Amino acid sequence: MRLGVARSRVQVSPSRLRPALGGSLPDKPNIYLEMKKLLTIISLLFLFPNIAIAAPSKQNNKYGISLLQPTQEEIKQAADLVNSQGGDYGYVTLVIQENDRDRGRWQAIFDELRKRHLIPIVRIATSPEGENWRRPTKEDAQGWVSFLDSLNWVIKQRYVVLFNEPNHAAEWGGEVDPKSYGETVEEFAKKLHEKNKDYFVMLAGFDASAPHDPSTYEDEEIFLRAVLRLKPEILSNIDGWASHSYPNPAFSGSPWDTGRKSIRGYEWELALLKELGNTKDFPVFITETGWIDARLSRQTIADYYKQAYEQVWGTDERVHAVTPFVFSYQSQPFTGFSWKRQNGEGFYPQYGQVLGIAKVAGVVEQKESGAIIGSLPEKFVSSSEYHATLKLRNTGQAIWDKENGHKLLVISDREAPFEYFFSDINNLEPNKETDVSLYFKTNKTEGRRMGKIVLRKNSETILESKPWRFEILPHPKIDFEASLFPKLISNSKDMEIQIYDEKEGLVYKKSGIRIEGGRGTVDEVRNIVIGKRYRIVALKPYYLPRQTHITFKKGSNRVVFKPLLPLDFNNDGRLGWDDWEAMLKNPRALLARLSL
Repeated sequence: MRLGVARSRVQVSPSRLRPALGGSLPDKPNIYLEMKKLLTIISLLFLFPNIAIAAPSKQNNKYGISLLQPTQEEIKQAADLVNSQGGDYGYVTLVIQENDRDRGRWQAIFDELRKRHLIPIVRIATSPEGENWRRPTKEDAQGWVSFLDSLNWVIKQRYVVLFNEPNHAAEWGGEVDPKSYGETVEEFAKKLHEKNKDYFVMLAGFDASAPHDPSTYEDEEIFLRAVLRLKPEILSNIDGWASHSYPNPAFSGSPWDTGRKSIRGYEWELALLKELGNTKDFPVFITETGWIDARLSRQTIADYYKQAYEQVWGTDERVHAVTPFVFSYQSQPFTGFSWKRQNGEGFYPQYGQVLGIAKVAGVVEQKESGAIIGSLPEKFVSSSEYHATLKLRNTGQAIWDKENGHKLLVISDREAPFEYFFSDINNLEPNKETDVSLYFKTNKTEGRRMGKIVLRKNSETILESKPWRFEILPHPKIDFEASLFPKLISNSKDMEIQIYDEKEGLVYKKSGIRIEGGRGTVDEVRNIVIGKRYRIVALKPYYLPRQTHITFKKGSNRVVFKPLLPLDFNNDGRLGWDDWEAMLKNPRALLARLSL
């Protein structure tokens, strides 16, 4: 199908617009043939019980739609359609013109497709020149390769269709030229594969109904024969077959018709390729198909789509995806193909019909990559609790989320000597990062260990941290000095020690500590990291707190506080005017604390 050039009318192949010829529409498929196939399989299973029936290695959701240049709303509506009723990872065909290669815009579209589990099939296009589309050249390939490679694709395979219906002169600079087309797409396919083996390259979909009129159109068979005669090696650089299998004549044919001008047009194309020497089993991507409402009611079109999807395309293992033309087209001459009503007011019946068809959840391969950034403590103590923060960076294709099976684990050379859990990973998109928390509680086990942090999706390990070598040590102790001004001999049994980390989090405290002669001890300090600096605070009721800093080492640690002043009359831990008010109300308390 040719999209609008910069003019008021768009030419459509005359063979597509001819009145429908005679023919009857079967009410149902040939049940006899289907039963015969089934009985043959059952017979083989009884005769050869060890026979294996080939099955696809991965589930595939064939349902799709042509979005052309999508909006965020249309992407959501398309996903609702093709991923309904158990479906997942359906397809959308997009068109990118050379004058619209805005990386930011298209990456945003790809990111939205990723969120909605839609696989893009990208048809590249040049730009309008008067009545025609500019003819691409081999020199254009590098620019396209650079642009396409700058995008983070939704899945590992990057589906690319090289231009559109080149057997139309208007699609190829005003001239039907098989030689130019063959040379150009050969260069494009070669460059794409050289850049990245994940590109899945297809020739343009052809107009199978075009007549032999070399000044304007060329018969597809004549065109393909010419291309392969001039460039017989071209198929070795092609990975799949894009087909425009329209139900002709007049886009109104029966879903049960066969032949080149039917929705089974791809069968005729595959047979022709085989006749021309092709030995590859090309998966088929029907990137354009569909009925128009000029001769058919919208309800008939809806019924035709259901029959086609369920009993024609859906039962053919060669068909990998079907993206009918077109989800939304709000102006002539293609409003008759649009699934979305004009002015955006709801959908035509085919939307609801296909929405209700049972589908399968597609299983796709996405590149998983990223980094676990940050350092973990190397020397900590037994029977303690810790909180560490790491940064998780996603540089792959998948969205990381606990609902998708993504989780972080600690893997150790032996059984981990602590209990732990990580904060959940929620909706971490590619090219973004987030902080994750690791909470762990050591047991009484001491000694050296080695482990690492790994990110897994279900049972598959996606990435690993650098080795984490750590040692669990006995509790250190604190010997401290804290005199009580103005006492000559400082004795007390209600001292408290608090320890804060670099983020001002309270990691440990102990109250009811006895001091004699201004000296006290905390025998077992928990929850600290050896070699790390902490703020340590001494408190006593009605005295202002004193603080200092300490870097903990193994064994005994000595700390000296400045004298504590008895000025916290309201016992709130700080000095303020309200302390003077409290003192004036009870001056005897001050005199008692000032006594030597």
